[in-house]
Amino acid sequence: MEIDELRRRIDEIDSAILRLLNERATVVLEVGRLKAAQNLDYHVPQREEEIYTRLTRENAGPFPPGAIWPVFREVMSACLSLEHPLRVAYLGPRGTFCHLASMQRFGLSAEFLAMRSITDTFAEVEKGNADFGVVPVENSTEGAVSPTLDTFVESNLLICGEVVVEAALHLLSKVGQLSEVRQIYSHPHALGESRHWLEAHLPNVPAVEASSTSAAAEMAASEPGAAAIASELSATLYGLTVLRRRIEDHPNNFTRFLVIGKKAVSPTLADKTSVLFSIKDRVGALYRMLKPFAERQINLTKIESRPVKKKVWEYVFFVDLQGHATEPRVREALAELREECVFLKVLGSYPQARPAAEG
Repeated sequence: MEIDELRRRIDEIDSAILRLLNERATVVLEVGRLKAAQNLDYHVPQREEEIYTRLTRENAGPFPPGAIWPVFREVMSACLSLEHPLRVAYLGPRGTFCHLASMQRFGLSAEFLAMRSITDTFAEVEKGNADFGVVPVENSTEGAVSPTLDTFVESNLLICGEVVVEAALHLLSKVGQLSEVRQIYSHPHALGESRHWLEAHLPNVPAVEASSTSAAAEMAASEPGAAAIASELSATLYGLTVLRRRIEDHPNNFTRFLVIGKKAVSPTLADKTSVLFSIKDRVGALYRMLKPFAERQINLTKIESRPVKKKVWEYVFFVDLQGHATEPRVREALAELREECVFLKVLGSYPQARPAAEG
């Protein structure tokens, strides 16, 4: 078969895909009308997970299995915007890894609201100005994000999902050659994570701290000879060229983000539950905390402690465990744990994150 004939066949398939997308959008609009009449939620995370899981299972190839999720995420994001455009608050500014995580989770058709702080992100959701929020909770090299954990102590919002993003750092600029770089901007963490590369390749170029990697990219876009260490998304947003890719000193640097909202998420095939609690100060307290989970073979994927600000030498614990809070064994373990606690709060059960995407 000649290449021109194959291309005509591709054009026919693309047109058929477009017709089906419009057919899908028409059905989604009807679903939206029914949801509105019955006062149902427009966005149902577990329904999305069911679609992803089913399509991955049905895929016979050669279309890459890993491409199913990003392709259909955008399809669902666009269709959902016809019903009710989602408003998503995130720790800004634009171009940060939190912005990238938000787009990775909700697709490009959502409305993204950049917030100045983590507490502002929580507040925007609590006030109803945003449907969901996205906040960082831990980094594979820097550890826990304390402001997020501390805000959960006072907030009534629930965790509705999680996103894991590979925090890949690139050298961005408007200059064409490395030798033309006269100054480098970035967030202190990014500068630290790229220190060895900078010493080896740009030892005499001054590095200046910025409030965020995105702010650094904005400065690099306006200042001749300047460069920024930031995400590839920042390069796109600020019209910069990627001079060098992956300049971080330690590969496999991931950041985990939480999706926060007001409503609980129903079970899926692979869930995680997050809880926080304060235990009674007595001998064997930590053992009593772990015992209900160990006896039921429930895997704890994270344990983090934070000091109680109102009391000296007292702590609250944040724990992530595998399973949904409505599962009998998880429900029983939490009930037993509650008896040993001063207080216990279930922060939410939600689908486990999909494989991380490079930023």
